[in-house]
Amino acid sequence: METNAPLPYREGLPVYTVSRLNLEVRGLLEGRLGRVWVEGEIGNLSQPSSGHIYFTLKDARAQVRCALFRSARRLCCPVADGMQVLVGARVSLYEGRGDYQLIVEQMEDAGEGALRRAFEALKRALEAEGLFDPRHKKPLPTQVRRIGVITSPDGAVWHDIVTTLRRRFPAIAVLLYPVPVQGRDAAAAIARMLDLANERRECDVLLLARGGGSLEDLWCFNEEIVARALFRSTLPVVTGVGHETDTTIADWVADIRAPTPTAAAELLSPDQALWRKRHHDAHQRLARLIDRLLRERIQRCDDLKRRLTLLPVRGLPEKRAAVTALARRLILALPGYPTRLRARLMALTQRLERRSPHTRLQTYRLRLAPLPDRLTGALRAALRVHERRLALLGERLRAQPPEALRERLAARHELLKDRLRRAMTEAMRVRGERLALLDRALTLVGPPAVLDRGYAIVTDAQGRVVRDAAAHRPGETLRIRLAHGELWAEIKTAQP
Repeated sequence: METNAPLPYREGLPVYTVSRLNLEVRGLLEGRLGRVWVEGEIGNLSQPSSGHIYFTLKDARAQVRCALFRSARRLCCPVADGMQVLVGARVSLYEGRGDYQLIVEQMEDAGEGALRRAFEALKRALEAEGLFDPRHKKPLPTQVRRIGVITSPDGAVWHDIVTTLRRRFPAIAVLLYPVPVQGRDAAAAIARMLDLANERRECDVLLLARGGGSLEDLWCFNEEIVARALFRSTLPVVTGVGHETDTTIADWVADIRAPTPTAAAELLSPDQALWRKRHHDAHQRLARLIDRLLRERIQRCDDLKRRLTLLPVRGLPEKRAAVTALARRLILALPGYPTRLRARLMALTQRLERRSPHTRLQTYRLRLAPLPDRLTGALRAALRVHERRLALLGERLRAQPPEALRERLAARHELLKDRLRRAMTEAMRVRGERLALLDRALTLVGPPAVLDRGYAIVTDAQGRVVRDAAAHRPGETLRIRLAHGELWAEIKTAQP
């Protein structure tokens, strides 16, 4: 049985124009599918001067046309041929050509490659600013009394650091600054905690630590906000992030990078046994020094005793008179001493009242009282401005729908493309005619044409053109080039 028989003409079937058919199909596509997310590889990228971007999104088995209009580019990542991207788009159909396409509204780089490229871009930018310069690295203190650890209190890293410090040197105090070390808000929390630790100045050194993980897990340590907080830290910062092979932006900016959190704790804490040995040696040296000094003082005391018994006491009356004068001065000064002390105490009390926390807190409260009303008024004014702007933009959008603008621009694009094609054809024709004219002129005045008219080119044995008869002597051999062939002649006579 034949299965491809033609349909009966107009038997209950509507007759569409092409425009109506494309319009119906477009309505079905946009109504049924609407907005979708599609992942694929960019190909056939085109970026005309209008600012719009046209490309195809493809995988191993199929491809689809895509249009990214200039107004939506701020929500999209940079594009290039061969990139693997994830696009949020509306399924539509271009009625003028009947092409099914995606109108891209949002686009982002897919996979870890995007994170790696963002990492390299930020690393290059911060390195150009000098954040990695060794001149900005701060040295560690010679003696660490308290370590501030910035990490999560729930992870194993905090337990490992405390265990290592207790094992190596229990005298070092440890202060925890709790932060999340993974997630969207982790970078901001780490930056705030670094600033807080520098403001409080409670520690000699800071340790920023986290366990191992993937690039995405460690991404908060690759954020610019964390890098800049590390750079402006006045306290030395040691990083121990991930495993030995993991390297983050924070490691490049920090003053010292340790391969692991445990290694960072060992770096900041001295060996207890070594310190005990050093203390024992210092104790022995001190004991020997005290014993030697004591013997010297005893010997000197014996010498003075011998000198005192041998020499008479001289100047004793003068010393007694000086002591009496000083006693009288002290008796005269004693009545005014309490008055001076009370005056000084009153001045210190007044200074203390001016600097007391209660007085300062009351001053801050007076300054803070009008701020909520001012903030509310400013927010309301800003909200009114944004509402008016939003209403104006809505009216402009209703007056000029994007679809009508797109159709006008598409028609203008086709017109300009046709004009460009005609202009290129005309330019090629003019260039061809000029090239043919130059070829004919070269044929008429070129060396072969001159030789065809009976002229010849005469050169000497070295290939130099003969122009002056006086420059050549009889007996020399000359080469004569004709239109057809060459002659070799010997000079018999030369007449200038």
